[in-house]
Amino acid sequence: MTMLKIIGCVSRVAGPLVEAEGGQDAHMREMAEVGDEHLVGEVVRLQAGKISIQVYEDTTSLKPGAPVYGSGLPLAVDLGPGLIGTIFDGIQRPLDVLRSVSGDFVGRGLSVPALDRKKKWHFKPLVKVGDHLQAGAVIGTVQETSLVEHRVMLPPQMQGKVIAVVAENDWTIEEDVVVIADGDKEHRVAMLQRWPVRQPRPYLSRESLDEPLITGQRVIDALFPVAKGGSVAVPGGFGTGKTVVQHQIAKWCDADIILFIGCGERGNEMTDVLLNFSRLIDARSGKPLLERTVFVANTSNMPVAAREASIYTGITMAEYYRDMGYNVAVMADSTSRWAEALRELSGRMEELPADEGFPAYLPIRLAEFYERAGVVTTLSGGRGSVTIIGSVSPPGGDFSEPVTQHSQRYVRCFWSLDRDLANARHYPSISWTDSYSEYLHDVEPWWAKNFDPAWLAMRNRIIELLQKETRLLQVVKLVGPDVLPDSQKMILETCGIFKNGFLQQSAFDAVDMYTLPAKQVRMLKVILAFHDKGLEAIRSGVTLEEVRTSALRTAILKMRFVYRNEDIEQLDTLLKVTEGFSLKAEAV
Repeated sequence: MTMLKIIGCVSRVAGPLVEAEGGQDAHMREMAEVGDEHLVGEVVRLQAGKISIQVYEDTTSLKPGAPVYGSGLPLAVDLGPGLIGTIFDGIQRPLDVLRSVSGDFVGRGLSVPALDRKKKWHFKPLVKVGDHLQAGAVIGTVQETSLVEHRVMLPPQMQGKVIAVVAENDWTIEEDVVVIADGDKEHRVAMLQRWPVRQPRPYLSRESLDEPLITGQRVIDALFPVAKGGSVAVPGGFGTGKTVVQHQIAKWCDADIILFIGCGERGNEMTDVLLNFSRLIDARSGKPLLERTVFVANTSNMPVAAREASIYTGITMAEYYRDMGYNVAVMADSTSRWAEALRELSGRMEELPADEGFPAYLPIRLAEFYERAGVVTTLSGGRGSVTIIGSVSPPGGDFSEPVTQHSQRYVRCFWSLDRDLANARHYPSISWTDSYSEYLHDVEPWWAKNFDPAWLAMRNRIIELLQKETRLLQVVKLVGPDVLPDSQKMILETCGIFKNGFLQQSAFDAVDMYTLPAKQVRMLKVILAFHDKGLEAIRSGVTLEEVRTSALRTAILKMRFVYRNEDIEQLDTLLKVTEGFSLKAEAV
């Protein structure tokens, strides 16, 4: 148990910011407890004998003169078996336990352990007496859920020779399972670790990104892919489907662990997430998706200061599973609410504001967050990754606002959500004109090796057609469609088929909701082959109307619903039919 000592007394309360006099024994980023209710906070400034504390709970009725207690330790999270399937608040308090203690609303000053100290886990040791262990070595395993094997690791700052190890049995997370000797020192290792949330966990080296995160969403995988270990910004105005995109990725992506951070979102949105995830079945294993998901829920009605901490709480837990050798996908929804929390706290501290009132250090904080993504060689020699997908909620859909602009500087993938597409019920509403991915050449060898060497060429060609369509539509708006020759109208026709038959995807259709890469490649081939054959027919004298009314066009539009992921042979048949498609002009 952490020993507390009085480090000052409250002199001023400004919302979530509490100022205290004293501070001789305080440290920056030290965890503190304020008042007789022991409200949890963090020291954010030390100046001339005064302490500024960012309090993660409601400070109503807190009065000057109340004591401030220091722990001497930074804000840290519990790491060990039991994280999967649990819903935490922004400072890693389990919400189900808090509800059993205080009812439907979180009471003030409640302190409950993040992980159950009494629950026993079946520990299988992987080391024996006499083994020399390096930092981060895996010392045993626990079957945390049916989908996740929890690899118990030596803490990063510890190494030595094993002098004792428990037998395979059921143990609590606080019981010692291994004892190691490092010179004259003995270290007792339990399954429970603690790690400061603002300090990235160490690793041996960063690796190149060479494999895409397959999401099953065609507009992402085929046009704007993200690599495992990459980072993405998903900006969009209200109602454009940011949360929908993240839900779909969380449901279908091929990451081993999903970590969903609801940062400042409305309570009903997080309720919808939790209700949906409790019913969802993992497509790869047939088990509940909750068995590989961790939630951090810090909704808009919770204290704003804890919103700022929730991002770090989530990414630290993600790094922990990365160090086990897993691929982790982090959904941060939304970084704008996190930035607003920074702005409020900065204003309370009377710091000089920058653009739109945000603190001048906003770009630094965003960079520090997104830089924690990556593929690494872990301390134990394994390979793991953290992929960050952060949504941005620009006020009024203005992408020139600071959070969107700074996020764009630090990510290599940008999925811009379009309000017109969302209003037209075109989902995912990712704009093909404003979005981009810098991971194309990183993942191209993977696509070439596993599916088709021409994947990148096909992708670039369809993007070129979409760009030509945009220019042609501008001409059509000015002078009408009749001025265009049939060859240019064929571009409009092909792009219409591509948008309605490929980019648009229904989350309510059992066949269309998820598309494997093999099916995506074949669908691309079919659409481009139809375009080529249509142009060929037009050059031979066939009218565009004859091409448009062909039965093949209808079959191509319906292929996303008709052909399941397992029906690759039937798609190959459709491709052969398309490649052999021919219309002859009638002789005059």
